[in-house]
Amino acid sequence: MVFNRFKKRPKGTGTSEEYVGRIPTPRGAQTMGVVESRLGFGKMRVVCSDKKLRICRVPGKYKRRIWLREGDIVLVEPWELEGDKKGDIIVKYRPAQVGMLRRQGLLDELGV
Repeated sequence: MVFNRFKKRPKGTGTSEEYVGRIPTPRGAQTMGVVESRLGFGKMRVVCSDKKLRICRVPGKYKRRIWLREGDIVLVEPWELEGDKKGDIIVKYRPAQVGMLRRQGLLDELGV
């Protein structure tokens, strides 16, 4: 069989399980949160594990890599100034990673 590089592969030929690998966990002042709503212009309202509501943005370095929707679990780094109100979203956890975090008990404080 000759491989045609322009033809798409049939669905289901990839691996059935998603590789989890190393999962980034909160370090220092970082907290985990749930995206409550999207506000537009790259900003979201996030309910963090420390029970604070923050307006978070996706920094330019991650803007093309992270696509967020309501209900996504994210890792938030609060700003040095106005850290109780604002922060940056660093990581969006994938569904397989959320399952691992749930089994480790790290999502209990979020109430998810």
